[in-house]
Amino acid sequence: MEAFSSSQRHLYYVGDPLTLEVRSLMDARGWTVRNSELGRDLESFSSTPSGGLLDFSSRHIQSNLRQAETLLSIKTIGWVALLTPAQLDNETIRRLVRDFCFDYVTLPASGERILNALGHAYGIAALHDGGASGGVVGATLGNVHAQASSHAEGEMIGSCDAMLALFRAIRKVAITDAPVFISGESGTGKELTAAAIHQHSTRRDQPFVAINCGAIPTHLLQSELFGYERGAFTGANQRKIGRVEAANGGTLFLDEIGDLPLESQASLLRFLQERKVERLGGHGSTPVDVRIISATHVDMQTAMAESRFRADLYHRLCVLQIDEPPLRARGKDIELLAKHMLDRFKKDAHRPLRGFAPDAVAALHNYSWPGNVRELINRVRRAIVMAEGRLIGAHDLELGEFAEPAPTSLAQAREAGERQAIEMALLRNRGRLGEAAKELGVSRVTLYRILSAYSMRDATTSPGVDVE
Repeated sequence: MEAFSSSQRHLYYVGDPLTLEVRSLMDARGWTVRNSELGRDLESFSSTPSGGLLDFSSRHIQSNLRQAETLLSIKTIGWVALLTPAQLDNETIRRLVRDFCFDYVTLPASGERILNALGHAYGIAALHDGGASGGVVGATLGNVHAQASSHAEGEMIGSCDAMLALFRAIRKVAITDAPVFISGESGTGKELTAAAIHQHSTRRDQPFVAINCGAIPTHLLQSELFGYERGAFTGANQRKIGRVEAANGGTLFLDEIGDLPLESQASLLRFLQERKVERLGGHGSTPVDVRIISATHVDMQTAMAESRFRADLYHRLCVLQIDEPPLRARGKDIELLAKHMLDRFKKDAHRPLRGFAPDAVAALHNYSWPGNVRELINRVRRAIVMAEGRLIGAHDLELGEFAEPAPTSLAQAREAGERQAIEMALLRNRGRLGEAAKELGVSRVTLYRILSAYSMRDATTSPGVDVE
């Protein structure tokens, strides 16, 4: 395949022939389309930001999913997947879409829907290259969603400095085998981080076993961790493999390690030193190869000072440390996460929902979120069910008292009105500055000047570039 020139908007397409409608729209919006088979001509995209469209409904791709993963892993391409609703039930395809694609479109779909998704994906790819200032607010771990266990709520999504630093830390620690200690408040997503580390490590194909050290009664914790032999105690009718042994070859995640009783701390320390487990009632030891990731919301320095946690065990566990940022420190990511949850659970609504009202957006940013992401998920899910209108308001989130008060001066009222009008125009026109300016009855330059005056430029594009 010939290399692209830097002035073109590039699209790498793999799949069955595109429909005439889609090709016409691509031509009209300035896309230069190149078709290729899986696994060919990848060097052409090693340094050029591009959009990518992968049609999973193509039989060729369905029979070559491993090659598809290699293609999807190219970070300079913002991928969008095309698939049928039935393919969402395929675990392998679902993983590829979740881990490597910016968006997916279920078929049949309009050309507009496909092109809008591609425009945003291209913007993300350009951001990775440092060559665009697009209107895309979402970024993910290495341009992928961090895979978590199936019961975990949500995905790791963010573009704020704190989350980008977290993504970099995950990538760094994933390539080693040293113990990782994740600290952070409850509800920030520590298990998601642990699962992301596992998924990006060499142990990704082995078990990821999580145990909440604070949720298991003290008298059962030893047997849960290390297992027991038949007859070890009353009711032990057969041998049971412990969680540590079940994670052999993979990763053991010890959540809320700060709540681990002292007796169990001694047993865990012995395992970390010897890398062998002894089941209750057993007479021998079993070698186990696991990577340990632990997490807690407890202040470990205080716990050690008060002799509630062994210092020698802490230093064994905390070789590499990651700090999970609280939701209140994530800026515009709060709104991004709320919209993501709305998209995910809006099927529970009794009527179509179009998004969040301005007072809800204000409340999302003004609230301190003591329950972090877990609380955000719960509030959004409740609001989806209880909302009476097409927009979720602050009262639907039960955050009415945190909505911004009415402006107290004419200048404030004018600014608030202009901000809301601009935000809604950009929303209706999917961030396209020229079309928003036309709707508002001003020139593109005037709109850009207002955006600059109100410090809203990071929500849109530069005056010469529209991300469609």
